[in-house]
Amino acid sequence: MMIDQLAPDFTLYDQDNQSHTLSSYKGKNVLLYFYPRASTPGCTVQAQGLRDINKELEKNNVIVLGISPDTPKRLKNFSEKQQLNFTLLSDIDHSVCELYNVWQLKKFMGKESMGVVRTTFFIDTSGKITHIFDQFKTKDHHEVVLNYLNKK
Repeated sequence: MMIDQLAPDFTLYDQDNQSHTLSSYKGKNVLLYFYPRASTPGCTVQAQGLRDINKELEKNNVIVLGISPDTPKRLKNFSEKQQLNFTLLSDIDHSVCELYNVWQLKKFMGKESMGVVRTTFFIDTSGKITHIFDQFKTKDHHEVVLNYLNKK
């Protein structure tokens, strides 16, 4: 994915088994964030940060869509337990992760496996990718996003 490129369209199901198509959000800014797995420590901290800045995001006409390879049921549990106020999308076959080039070979404790590389795309109201966040700590992710919005 590249800056100023039209964001690839997709349709996925959310934590309530409702279908969402990215192109249906034209006219809104979309913070599309990919994370490895619901209810893990890093992913929980990242989601809580976005939950806590939701009012600031709304002021900037931003909606949040989180994508992981989790099932809708697992996403529902995560969303309810963390009282999330945004949509989580299930990409079980990681086809959308592959489309956005975030499904990659990862190394953890000497083991290699394929998985989601934590990445966030800012998509403007016309559907173009205007920023890619790929250097952040999970606990600072929301601050990095707010700093970007304040500079826009």
